[in-house]
Amino acid sequence: MTEKRRVGKEIALPDGSIAPLSAAYAAAGFLFTSGQLAFDEAGKLHTGDIADQTRLCLENIRRLLKGEGLSLQDVVKVTIWLTDPADFSGFNATYSEFFGEHRPARSTVRSDLMLPGAKVEIEAIAAY
Repeated sequence: MTEKRRVGKEIALPDGSIAPLSAAYAAAGFLFTSGQLAFDEAGKLHTGDIADQTRLCLENIRRLLKGEGLSLQDVVKVTIWLTDPADFSGFNATYSEFFGEHRPARSTVRSDLMLPGAKVEIEAIAAY
């Protein structure tokens, strides 16, 4: 049986309860992150423009990767949800700053998100 382990600290919700999910999970030689929103390290959701929100999402992913000895260069698949198709080019510009010439497989869809003010959610899969 493949070893599986939870990665990252517990996620506190605004009401103080603990979210019923993990920040990430390691299994089968991969790290699977949960969808990351534009939360800062204090747990506050930033509702700025798409560039700022994308940057925070990717910084959160980078922090999870770093804790496992990985980097964005180890990411093999990314899934993105945008609330507004008009944000796509602004999102891509910031995304490209983080990944450069590394081009993981990617899916991008338009969807409402669960928290008001959130414009983007990003999850990643990285290989160890």
